Amino acid sequence: MTDALTLLRAKRAEVLDELDQLTKPATDSGGISFGKRIGDGTSIAVERITQVAAHDRLQVVLAEIDRAEAKVADGTYGLCDNCGTKIAAARLEARPWSTHCVDCA
Repeated sequence: MTDALTLLRAKRAEVLDELDQLTKPATDSGGISFGKRIGDGTSIAVERITQVAAHDRLQVVLAEIDRAEAKVADGTYGLCDNCGTKIAAARLEARPWSTHCVDCA
């Protein structure tokens, strides 16, 4: 389980770094213009919407990492939260923060 905890901590650091990058203020000092022409400011708005969606997905992964770390601590890591069966080793190898088996995911 120590290997799992090491992987979970590494993934946590990665996710936190990505969240930090997403929440940094924009370095473009130019104002956003939503003028009369189609497209004025559109690319900036689309980029912001994409960043919000990415932020939300990373928050979900962070919560899953928290749950997996708690399972390591209480000795239930590798068991599905829903049905209690063992999570396949290949799934845990690919996604160490998995807390559900493939059937319950």
